[in-house]
Amino acid sequence: MVKRPTTQDVARAAGVSVTTVDRALNGRATVREETLRKIADAAHRVGYHARGLLAQNVDAAKPEVTFGFVLIKKSQEFYQNFARELEVAVTARRDVRGRAIIRYASSQSPDDFADALRGLGARCDAVAAAAVNHQRLTQAVQDLQDKGVPVFSLLNDFAQGVRRNYIGLNNMKVGRVAAWMITGRIRRPGKLAVFVGGNRWHGHDLREVGFRSYVRENVPGCTVLETLVNLETRQLTYEATLDLLRRHPDLVGIYCAGGGMEGAIAALREVHASPRVALVVNELTADSRAALADGYATMAICTPLAELCTDLVDLMLHALQDGSDKITGQHFLEPRIILPEMT
Repeated sequence: MVKRPTTQDVARAAGVSVTTVDRALNGRATVREETLRKIADAAHRVGYHARGLLAQNVDAAKPEVTFGFVLIKKSQEFYQNFARELEVAVTARRDVRGRAIIRYASSQSPDDFADALRGLGARCDAVAAAAVNHQRLTQAVQDLQDKGVPVFSLLNDFAQGVRRNYIGLNNMKVGRVAAWMITGRIRRPGKLAVFVGGNRWHGHDLREVGFRSYVRENVPGCTVLETLVNLETRQLTYEATLDLLRRHPDLVGIYCAGGGMEGAIAALREVHASPRVALVVNELTADSRAALADGYATMAICTPLAELCTDLVDLMLHALQDGSDKITGQHFLEPRIILPEMT
């Protein structure tokens, strides 16, 4: 008959005393988390029958941390993917018992974002948001940080000088990459159009500036038209693209700096039986993937969501452990460039 592993076997494998193993099992005295983990690992290796209890005690010794996230447009594929990666990043942490609370702003108004931030701040240890720029949000961030709740800006850098950290792409660089691709693909000089979500999206402004600066410096034969605001909606982008194609027969390129790319794709398909306008979009979704496959989109510039979420959770925990309210700057990620040949 095979001998059943005992506490002595666990103690020997873990390099601790039997008394320490007993304390770890019964919780009669405090055992350091590192020691608990060592004992739990040893119990698993030797096949100790109470290894499940030890694993539970290891989890119970970890601090509880609640992470709050504010996103927008719950129905959009990109933000659904974003929410899923946030959950994965929080769950993957082994040093804390993490919980993610994700809220969606009901609109793009500053008040809705500020309310969502304050609501999460009352329940969470740290908060991050993809939100617009506005003084109301800056004040909400300041109020939360005064209460010891660090706030992080995602994708769009709002509350600069107040928020703890920005994490996302270098938006000026992204705009220049978009211009480089479009102007490198066109066969003749012509007009270029840029869509932004709105004037309160600082990241979109930076993308526009990067786009225009690249064209001005490198392709003087092209003209960038007045920037169009689409509120990141499919319908507005669709209607505006149809109007652009009607009024500017020499339109050779379109850059969607924010959301709403589905509308531009639909309009180009409707007007042109085969691709004639170079289109650069953001993020890889079912619509952009299909447009890349059949040539109606030239390139998609994508946020590495898994990396962003992992780094964000790490930054949030570091801020909580640091305990200060210092601003730590910008954390840039390299964009993923998706071309038709890669779909």
